[in-house]
Amino acid sequence: MHELSSAWSELQYGGMIIYPLLLLGIIAVLIILDRAVAYYRSLRLPSSLAELVETYGFAWDELDRQLAALAPVNVYRRFFEVISDNRNKPAWWVESRAGDEAGDIEKSLSRGLWILETVVTAAPLLGLLGTITGMMQAFKVIGGSGLVAPTQVTSGVAQALISTALGLLIALFALFGFNFFARTQSQALDHLERLGSRLIDHIRLDEETGEKEAIASVTPLAPREGRVKR
Repeated sequence: MHELSSAWSELQYGGMIIYPLLLLGIIAVLIILDRAVAYYRSLRLPSSLAELVETYGFAWDELDRQLAALAPVNVYRRFFEVISDNRNKPAWWVESRAGDEAGDIEKSLSRGLWILETVVTAAPLLGLLGTITGMMQAFKVIGGSGLVAPTQVTSGVAQALISTALGLLIALFALFGFNFFARTQSQALDHLERLGSRLIDHIRLDEETGEKEAIASVTPLAPREGRVKR
């Protein structure tokens, strides 16, 4: 407890700019925690489901059974169910609906990441603003009374250094979080696209099989009668 109190006392040397910086830091922490929980819940893909989709000639009923076991917020369940529910329609129709669902999934995964990106840019700028105001305070003391009050000079320098360091620290923290989630999102969407292509190929295979069976079921035409002799 004493260490926290001491750290807070040292931060207060940074001046008023410390408060918006701390607010940005708290926002960044909340966004990172929210995205971490959301990604953990929605991006889990059981190995059995991945193997099933990669299997040639799998059963759609088995796919539906495994999808039902996933949480409703799971992006793989959302994406695969759109394809499975429309599998009796033409492949181009299924691709269109799957593309729309992939866009919605990308929006849901990206929610809040723009705030992290803003913190990455804003935190160093606020720290720089604190640096400028701190140095202005130090130069004002020097210009007004020389070095008669060195503690006032060091106070301005401390404000400049603390605000700069805190701004850079918050920006780095937000940058690592943003890059991690952006990379995870990109990999998940690529995986969705690849597995979705497998399901679309299976639908095309079913269409070709159905066409061949329909042609085979057509009764062949009776042979022509021979020519009538004159």
